[in-house]
Amino acid sequence: MYVCSCFGVTEQQVKKHAEAGACTPRQIASACKAGTDCGGCVRTIQAMLGRGACPRREPLDQKQPAGTVERLGTGTAPAPARFPEAA
Repeated sequence: MYVCSCFGVTEQQVKKHAEAGACTPRQIASACKAGTDCGGCVRTIQAMLGRGACPRREPLDQKQPAGTVERLGTGTAPAPARFPEAA
């Protein structure tokens, strides 16, 4: 079934991009243009991706002074897995 009729993007293509790491409609749009013309498919893409697919980012001002940038992977906690492996 087509998700984006403007660019002919199917459900399978959206799922493939999501499995490859795209977890927001904007990332899907970067991968295959879906949602960049009329925008009618953006809610469908959001529903397909579900909630909580991407790890949440904490605001920088809670962890460090304003104007500084934290490098990813420098904290003490391990990064959460995006896609758990099948058991």
